[in-house]
Amino acid sequence: MVAPALVLLPGLACDAELFADQLHALATDWPGRDIRVSRALEQADTLPGMARWLLDHDLERGASAILIGASMGGMVALEAARQAPQRLAGLALLGSSARADTAEVLALRAAACEEFAVGRTRAVLEANLAFAFHPERANDASLRQRYLDMILRAGDARLIAQNRALMARQDLRPALQAIACPALLLVGDADALTPPEHSQEMAETMPQAHCRVLTRCGHMLTWEAAHEVNQALRCWLQNLPALP
Repeated sequence: MVAPALVLLPGLACDAELFADQLHALATDWPGRDIRVSRALEQADTLPGMARWLLDHDLERGASAILIGASMGGMVALEAARQAPQRLAGLALLGSSARADTAEVLALRAAACEEFAVGRTRAVLEANLAFAFHPERANDASLRQRYLDMILRAGDARLIAQNRALMARQDLRPALQAIACPALLLVGDADALTPPEHSQEMAETMPQAHCRVLTRCGHMLTWEAAHEVNQALRCWLQNLPALP
C-alpha cells in the first residue's frame, strides 16, 4: 500500500516560502516521504477548477493524500474534499475559512484589484500589512519584508486572478458534514482575516475535526508560530492511521 502524499497548498499569492519551516520539519520527521507544495492555485481561475487540478495532478491516479492548506490554500483543500472526499486521508487547515466573502470584503477586493491593475501593488500591500500579523509583530521589519518579497514575486496578474477567484467562491459550510476524514484546524487568536470563529465552526461541523487556537498569533501562523504549528502537525500526523 502506497502511503499518501503530503500536499501543501500555500495561500493567496504565496509560494513554498510560506511553508519553509514546516517543509523542513516534515522532511526531518518522515524522511523519504512524498512531500510536495502544490501549484494548483496558479492553474485555474476558480476554486473548483483549482481543486480539480489538484486532484488530477498532485495526486496519483486513485491514490489518497493528506492536504495541508493555509488561508486560500485551505479553501482549495476544502473544495477538493467536497469534490472527492474518498481521496483524502487527512485535512489540515491553517488560518482558513469555509465562508464566502461578505459584501464589505468583496468591495475591498474589487478596489484592490483596480489598484493592482495600475501598478500600485506595493502601496496597497504595505497599507494592509498590519492585517497579516499579530499586533506585536506588525512592525517587525524582517517579517514585513519577507512577506512583501513573497507576494511581489507572484506579480500583479496572479494577485488579481486569485482575488477574483476568492470573490466568486461559494459558502462551503453546507458541505462540511460530509468531510469525514481526520481534520486539524489551526488559527491565530488575533487572525484578522480568518478569525478563530471561522475555524471553530468548521471543527464543530466536520465529524473528525479538532481546532486549536494559537495565542499571540495573527494570520501568518506558519511564520509567526512556526514551532507551535510544527508540533501540532507532528502530533496530528503521528496519529493518522494512513501515515505511520
